[in-house]
Amino acid sequence: MEKKDLEYFRNLLIQWMEELLEHAYETVEGLLDPQENLADPLDRATVESDRIRALRIRDRESMLIKKIRQSLEDIENGEYGICEDCGEDISIKRLKARPVTSLCIGCKTKRESMEKLTGT
Repeated sequence: MEKKDLEYFRNLLIQWMEELLEHAYETVEGLLDPQENLADPLDRATVESDRIRALRIRDRESMLIKKIRQSLEDIENGEYGICEDCGEDISIKRLKARPVTSLCIGCKTKRESMEKLTGT
């Protein structure tokens, strides 16, 4: 992969991670704010449901942050854009669609097919 491509993905990943960290910070701030004492049980349930949904989203985002950090580490180590299964280059098109991927489209397809067969 060319140096300009690596720099493009590095900047993209850093920007993406900063946005996710900002969302996490906003969620924490929202959880720390004193809550209104809502008398209506439906209002309390709605607020609690919204909090649970926000926490689920942030949990998924935390997993994504780990993948972003791994991708940034791979860029530094010269391993970014190389399929972890077959060792071939991952296409730029695939990396643009999923910058944190570690599998080429062929290996990802094979893996998904195996998961369907085994049910895992």
